[in-house]
Amino acid sequence: MRLRLLLSFAAIFVIAAGSVVVALIVHSHDSDEFHRMQGEEAARAAHQAGAVATLSVAELSNAAAFFQVDGDVDGHEFDVVAHSLLDDGTLEGAVFIQKVPARDRGRFERLHGVEMTEPGPHGLPKETARPHPVYYPVSYAVAHLPTDNVIGYDLGADPSRAPFLARARDTGRPVSTPVIPLIIGGVGVNIFQAVYRDGAPTRTVAERRRALVGFAAGSFQVQDLAAAAVSAVSDSDKVQLQVGQETVLGPRGPLADPARASFHVADRTWLLIVRDPNRPSIALPLLLGGAGIALAALLGALIFVWSREERMHELEREASEDPLTGLKNRRRFNEDLQLALARARRERTMGALVMLDLDHFKQVNDTHGHLSGDHLIVEVAELLRRRTRESDVLARLGGDEFAVILPRCTVGEARLAAESIASEIREHQPDGEIEPVTASLGVAMFGDRPRTSINAIVSEADAAMYAAKEDGRDGVRIFDREFIHNGG
Repeated sequence: MRLRLLLSFAAIFVIAAGSVVVALIVHSHDSDEFHRMQGEEAARAAHQAGAVATLSVAELSNAAAFFQVDGDVDGHEFDVVAHSLLDDGTLEGAVFIQKVPARDRGRFERLHGVEMTEPGPHGLPKETARPHPVYYPVSYAVAHLPTDNVIGYDLGADPSRAPFLARARDTGRPVSTPVIPLIIGGVGVNIFQAVYRDGAPTRTVAERRRALVGFAAGSFQVQDLAAAAVSAVSDSDKVQLQVGQETVLGPRGPLADPARASFHVADRTWLLIVRDPNRPSIALPLLLGGAGIALAALLGALIFVWSREERMHELEREASEDPLTGLKNRRRFNEDLQLALARARRERTMGALVMLDLDHFKQVNDTHGHLSGDHLIVEVAELLRRRTRESDVLARLGGDEFAVILPRCTVGEARLAAESIASEIREHQPDGEIEPVTASLGVAMFGDRPRTSINAIVSEADAAMYAAKEDGRDGVRIFDREFIHNGG
């Protein structure tokens, strides 16, 4: 009796200990998964911010190369190049900084109608620049922000910028300042790219110093870089941006157990810190460890682990897959289209969005019933799988409306793909007594306009598709910003 009692207590203890172990494993698994997802989120956000900054810095280097070849930049040429920098990237301002020897100071001031200035107390310009051998005044400037005229401002006498001008001059590579007040307004960083005399040797530092004619410079505002990063994380996340040891955006002080990812703006490393507040709770493991419900806790833990995994898989499928066709649903389509747009901007390639809608599909449902209509939808999904590439994205947006994302393709390739799909649907003989159907397809290109949104691309493809319907159906139309023209 006593032995059986001891064995029972021992069994209860073993079961209780087992339930605690299972609970700890579940919590550990949840924590590991949480940290993995949080790390991926931080890396994705940092990559997005870095890609935006890298694109603008590359455009600034291209502008510097143009100024070098041009040899003598005038106001009109600068405006054309600088406005393209502001339109295509996240730069808030662009300036051309001319190297002006002391002997040429008067000629510069007469040419631009200004008196060169230098920084005074609290960054305010003084009336006249102090004499020194070489000046680096702003020759031309444009900015998104309203700002006072900064032409003639001598950056060579500005201690917060002069060392980075010198580094850009000596290295020949884009150089970033730390976060400082911008002369165009706001807080951010300046990027300097040296412009050398065309054809002059620039292999050594001494040669680069002799060949220098000026700098192309751009201004990033901190909130613009932050916006590019924050758009890739959840609204509930806490986000910090750090440069060196300084926190330039987000809550002050350390965040508890965050994820970190770095990205580069020119030669300076930024650190993105993300903390997701939706962390795994420890309440369930504590509950499962209760000795009084040892057996129930063990059973509950097993059922919980099984049902939780099943529910996670089910939610993942529901979140990204159309239940009828197995194609991606509208939510996943929007995410994939966002990635395709970002990749096209980053790689400077073009892609296409094809929207298609079956003609007179309502008649199929009315005549043969919704089960036959659903069967036809499944057949069309299989046709799309056969007529598209592995890299293409297929989605059912609802009803008889489908979408195909074609990355890395030209207008001609997109037209051929859409016409091939239309032909495949037209020639397909559905199962049962359903008559062959046709489809109207609309095509919109992306990648040629860096700031185009998802909604704009979808609206363009949708407009082209309805133009195909208005022109008699069973056809392909390609959207053009001036007009929608026949895909043939």
